[in-house]
Amino acid sequence: MAEKVVEQDWVTRLADEVIADAKDRGIDKIVCASGISPSGPIHLGNFRELITPHLVADEIKRRGVPCEHILSWDDYDRFRRVPKGQPGVDESWEQYIGMPLTSVPAPAGSPHANWADHYKAPLLEAMERLGIEVRAISQTTQYTAGAYVDEVLLAMRERARIDEVLGRYRTLEAAAEAKQKASGKGKRVELTPEQEEAQTEAERGSGAASEDDGSEGSRGYYPFKPYCTSCGTDFTTVTAYDDETNDLTYVCAKCGNEETVDLKTFRHGKLVWKVDWPMRWGYEQVLFEPSGVDHQSPGSSFVVGKELAPIFGWQRPIGPMYAFVGIAGMAKMSSSRGGVPIPNDALEVMEPQVLRWLYARRRPNQSFDIAFGQELQRLYDEWDALGRKVTGGAAQAGDLAAHMRATSTASGVLPATPHPMPFRTIASVVDITQGDEAQTVRILSDLDPDEPVGSIDELQPRLGCARRWMLGYVPAEDRTVVRSTPDLDLLGRLDEQQRESLRMLVERLDEHWSLDGLTHLVYAVPKVQRGIDPAAKVKDPELSKAQRAFFVLLYDLLVGKDTGPRLPTLLLALGKDKVKALLAPSSPVE
Repeated sequence: MAEKVVEQDWVTRLADEVIADAKDRGIDKIVCASGISPSGPIHLGNFRELITPHLVADEIKRRGVPCEHILSWDDYDRFRRVPKGQPGVDESWEQYIGMPLTSVPAPAGSPHANWADHYKAPLLEAMERLGIEVRAISQTTQYTAGAYVDEVLLAMRERARIDEVLGRYRTLEAAAEAKQKASGKGKRVELTPEQEEAQTEAERGSGAASEDDGSEGSRGYYPFKPYCTSCGTDFTTVTAYDDETNDLTYVCAKCGNEETVDLKTFRHGKLVWKVDWPMRWGYEQVLFEPSGVDHQSPGSSFVVGKELAPIFGWQRPIGPMYAFVGIAGMAKMSSSRGGVPIPNDALEVMEPQVLRWLYARRRPNQSFDIAFGQELQRLYDEWDALGRKVTGGAAQAGDLAAHMRATSTASGVLPATPHPMPFRTIASVVDITQGDEAQTVRILSDLDPDEPVGSIDELQPRLGCARRWMLGYVPAEDRTVVRSTPDLDLLGRLDEQQRESLRMLVERLDEHWSLDGLTHLVYAVPKVQRGIDPAAKVKDPELSKAQRAFFVLLYDLLVGKDTGPRLPTLLLALGKDKVKALLAPSSPVE
């Protein structure tokens, strides 16, 4: 069944291409790659760089084909700018601009050794929860250990050829920019400062896409960029290189240091990005690596890499472009939470399977938004509905494949909530109880007497997700506050029909005290008042209007608003005595 249902999904198609490519090249072990620069928070847009090859590599492994997913940490990249709004970071970090990320101190108060490790850590935690397994490679370690010495010397020998390729693409890139400017398509919508910062962070990939390509004008072209041994920055210019001795001379514009080094043994520097990336494709023999839109425009690194990779004895890997991942309400979140959300933020309110599903169900070139507002409840509804279709054998092939990829990997099934009650139900109860855990579990057990909750562990992690979402993401004005005393003024202004509807409800509470029973009751009261059989299915606009008016009355008397959690859930959560006390004040309050 599994082999048949995955025929139509994008992961299968890419895995087919990669396996075929490996066969054509005579390669036994497939390498899929991700490359991430820990220059700042690794947000949910960057996450597509990781999960896309993970899903493809996982599909290849499911077929029994040897495959490895490598994560190349671009932690030897330069520190480009001091990000705004990051806790423990101030303008004093400007002194580190131009240094490798692993040489920059971590934000104040961080337990990590350096800037790079500080921003790697949250992603590593998320990866463990999401079942993503990789072989991590630190580019700092690779370069400082001399792993790429032969490749660096090769690039320097072939610098004229590399420069010729880059030169052609510089012309194409300039022409494309001029055309875009002339057409007016480069105009941007005016944004607030918070929106501008959030959008900038969200669109930034590794940061390497904007790196210079090594051209120094009249001084000649050199694809190697030294880090100054005196001040540690890359404000350096290579002024000479001897192909016979491998002696390289550079001067530092920041501190004035000038020195000549033997490139065979010099460990303070790296190839410029547009050369470094295709070099690593060859070094690691990468067959699959996606990239963002910033790497696939005319003259960008992925495009240029097609012609540079053969210099290092390789071909550019299969590499689909992945589209932007937006955040609904991103600017608001940026200003309140210090930046765009990272995977760990999503895992605060989403079960791992739900987050995996968001990416697995869409092709990489499809952009989408991740919502942390009320839309989250609908997302869980859709996820649960899909689960029921899968269990019932009614899911379409593509949906079935996405569900499989969300809930399991080649290594096994991911842990899930044992008793997954509807997210919106849990959230409503958390709302009503103000997050009290004991009350929440008690009420949730009462909601499903046929399958009562045995322990709080049976509701995790969904209960924790719902609690954090309701208490941390839902605005205070959207929260539910139950009246502490009855609204005697409103009760005194009710007409006879309204009083009768409340009497009917209160008198029947005991016999209908279950989720299904109360659901039936709140809809039945207006029917009975209109002489309609409570069990009858009637399409009557006037009846619908009467039912809505009844619901508004109940909400007003119970929570002081005209809307709130589903009424049956709200009634059960409050308890019979509290409901009677608010709707019929002669009853004692519990």
